[in-house]
Amino acid sequence: SQRIWRWDLDAFHELHYARYLLQPTAVELCHSHRAGHLLLSFGSARARRDWVAGLVQRRPRLQVFDRARKQAWAAALAQRWARHGMSTFDYLMALNTLAGRSFCDLDQYPVFPWVLRDFESAELDLNDPASYRDLSKPIGALNPDQLEFFRARYESLKRDRDLPPFFYGTHYSSAGIVLFYLLRLAPFTRLARQLQGGKFDHADRLFQSVAGAWHSCTHHSSDVKELVPEFFCQPEFLRNAGKHALGVRQDGAALGDVELPPWANGSPEEFVRLHRRALESEAVSRGLHLWIDLIFGWRQRGRPAEEACNAFFYLTYEGAVDLEALTDPMQRAAVEDQIRHFGQTPIQLF
Repeated sequence: SQRIWRWDLDAFHELHYARYLLQPTAVELCHSHRAGHLLLSFGSARARRDWVAGLVQRRPRLQVFDRARKQAWAAALAQRWARHGMSTFDYLMALNTLAGRSFCDLDQYPVFPWVLRDFESAELDLNDPASYRDLSKPIGALNPDQLEFFRARYESLKRDRDLPPFFYGTHYSSAGIVLFYLLRLAPFTRLARQLQGGKFDHADRLFQSVAGAWHSCTHHSSDVKELVPEFFCQPEFLRNAGKHALGVRQDGAALGDVELPPWANGSPEEFVRLHRRALESEAVSRGLHLWIDLIFGWRQRGRPAEEACNAFFYLTYEGAVDLEALTDPMQRAAVEDQIRHFGQTPIQLF
């Protein structure tokens, strides 16, 4: 039997035009008291337009954020943040919302940057520039050896001409990446098992340590993932509080809590506290706009993306394909699976 959900639409104060599978067919409703968001996907852009028109007629005070308003609001927030009128964390969360990232959709989960590169020291020196990641470059471009590989791939694909060229075959944010990081936290534990057919992936492929995740992102050609907001606000995701049987690594050790940098002193709370301090630091503030240009801005696509080594597989971008125009069911299913599982680039705001 089908489950029926009932929502009081009068309780929502904002409506954001959103995407589902990169198509302009969804809306996200924001609750007046931050009690939750509701993501609705319609069969077509026209069906969405008609539904929104009916809702606005009923709720004339509802704030509707279309693309133009999102971009204008993002510009206003940038000025407010630059004047120290809001925290970096709140600024990034607001940009994620405006760019269509949502806690309601694992495929478009909010994305945050790696801001540190020191996960080995006994003490973290937040006054040392060497402690921080270079925010002017995408993750894949931080390691010169890796970058040489990615550039060679891009040039090879430019000569091939069968597909638009790209540097990275994976994305910096996807449902799989979210579940990798949040494996130990409900409801993501259950969702991670579902993704693997009802069982956890092999222990050596699960999230073991912060330092290991950073090393993988900067040394493996198949890994260019950024972070999720929980790294800066929720220490619980670093503990295996549910005592889940996550398996045994090849070295014989059972996988439990996430291994933390020495400077966290074994405390998830201390890790999040220092990580948040790093995010709010002047060092990050000086370079954050460059990372925002890569993720939410003008260096997402085209020649600027090519020059910044920031071009991804074409099906991660909005407008690359019109699913309604695909009449072959098998072809459409294949394209939907690609979009659903391999990453989606946020809406461009700047």
